[in-house]
This record gives sequence, structure tokens and C-alpha cells, in this order.
Amino acid sequence: MKWFWRILGGLALVLVAAFFVLRVPDTDAGAMYAKYGTPPSQMLGIDRTRRVHVRDEGPRDAPVVILLHGSNADLHTWQAWADALKSDYRVIRFDQRGHGLTGPAADGDYALDAFVKDIDAVADALNVERFTLAGNSMGGAIALGYAIANPDRLDGLVLVDAAGAPVERDGGGNLAFQLAAMPGVGNVMSQLLPRSLVERSLSQSVSNQAVVTPGTVDRYWELARYPGNRNATRQRFATPRRNFDAAQIAAVTVPTLVMWGEEDSLIPYAAAGWYMEHLPNATLANYPGVGHIPMEEAPEQSVADLRIWLGEVLASQDVADEGTAS
Repeated sequence: MKWFWRILGGLALVLVAAFFVLRVPDTDAGAMYAKYGTPPSQMLGIDRTRRVHVRDEGPRDAPVVILLHGSNADLHTWQAWADALKSDYRVIRFDQRGHGLTGPAADGDYALDAFVKDIDAVADALNVERFTLAGNSMGGAIALGYAIANPDRLDGLVLVDAAGAPVERDGGGNLAFQLAAMPGVGNVMSQLLPRSLVERSLSQSVSNQAVVTPGTVDRYWELARYPGNRNATRQRFATPRRNFDAAQIAAVTVPTLVMWGEEDSLIPYAAAGWYMEHLPNATLANYPGVGHIPMEEAPEQSVADLRIWLGEVLASQDVADEGTAS
């Protein structure tokens, strides 16, 4: 039996050595800010103790749109929308806790309520009273959670392939997300995190492969390794997630635009149907041949649909406000 234990011990040493050889180090925070925090980026102080990476563009007196990115993404995912909207709207986007240049949350809290409170903190720090809130994927679930808790502060709600519906995916999915959710395996893979895994993950998330550029893959890979973000990701995936129920959704009367890629392999198109069935004031914009991130895969069409909807919603609210005033 001695030979067995010797072989096993030797194998363990080889695996440990391989782990340290193959482990990908964190990126340098300063280098990341120099690369991804260029103007109009700012590090916004909130709650006296934290700073959040924010981009705030457009006329100060224009209607406000706040954009929330999805899991393991960052504010750059909204670049096309921001460019198209900022002439007529004040467009605010920020790296959420545990993501991008914002980095990990000091309190280690990655529950829905913590993300929701951050929205208020950012809006308050920027002196914004009312706004339309849009979110993609995880950001969509956070946006919906905010609408449930704070409906009076919203002009509108935009759910872009949003998480949170009790609709199961039938096969497929995202390899990186599946590995991250596996106890033990996720911890190891987050330390190894080869660029090829990030590229494959992004490729699996979209139908329009033109968005999987070397620069985009580099951004996802580098910001995932921003100091503290990998540990934040493990904590976030370990935090229990609960889907919304029909009663919660039925209570959301905020005008809502449900936008969905019909080829979404992460959150199936059936989830859009569930939201449309239960949201009492919803409009659907669907995109054939588009996957999980329509704002990147079909930026011109999706932002055009958003502009039309926003114009109608804000105009109707102006009429209602005039009626109340008179």
C-alpha cells in the first residue's frame, strides 16, 4: 500500500504545482483604470465610504435613464445605447458591486437588496430624483427588484433579457456560469480563468458573433480579474437567488418595456412571455436571431425601439402631470 500513497501524494503535489503555475494573477488596478476609466468616467463617492465607477452623460436637465449591466459584465456593455441617447437624455451607467472598476463590496453583501440600495445611493449622489431604469440579465432582475421597492421614483422600467422569471432553461447555457456555480470547481476555475473560457462564455451568450471581438474579450477577462472581483463573483454565486412570483410582478404598475433576444440561450424567450403575462403595463420588443445582449447584438434596432417607447411614456406622464396641476 505504500506505493499507492506515494503515487497519490506525488499526484497531489503535481496538481498543486500545476495550480500555481497555471493560476492567472489579478490585473493591476491602476492599469485597468487607465484603460477602462477614461473620460467621461468618474469614481463617484457614495455612502461616505465607497466609490463607484460611473459614466454620467447628456444634458443635466434632460430625462434620466440609468442602465444596469448583467452578471460579470460592466458599464461598457451599454456603449452603443449611451452614444445614441446622450443627445436627448441624461444617461447614467455604473459598474455594480463586485464588477468592473467598482470592485468588491466591503460588506461582502451580494443579495438583491444590496444592489437595489446602490441604485438609490448613486442617484442621490448625482442629485437625480426620477429616472427610467433599464437592466440586462442580472441587471434586469435588480431593476425589477427596485421597481417593486421604489415605484414612485421611476418614470419607466426596461427589462432586457432579464433574470428573475420562474422559467427553466432547456439545456444549453453558459459554461463559465455553470462552472462558477459549482462548489469547489468554481473556486478553482476563478483562479485559473483562462482567456479562452471567457471568450467561449461570451460566444455562448450571443447569437451575433460579431460582438465577440478580441477587445471585448480582453475587457471581460481583465475586469473579471480586477483585484477582489473574483472573490466577489464566488460570493455572489454562493448567495441564494429567488425568482419573482406572479403576485410581486402584478403589483408593478410602472410602464415597462420588455426587450428580448429570441435566441437567448441563457434566459429563454419564454421568460419574456411570463413577464408579459404578469406585468400589467408592459410592451414587448422581440428580436429574431439575437441572443442574450440585444443592446450589443442589435444596438440600432433596440435603441430605436427604446426611443419610441420612452417618448410615448414620458409624453403621457407630462399630460398626466398637467392634468394634476390644473
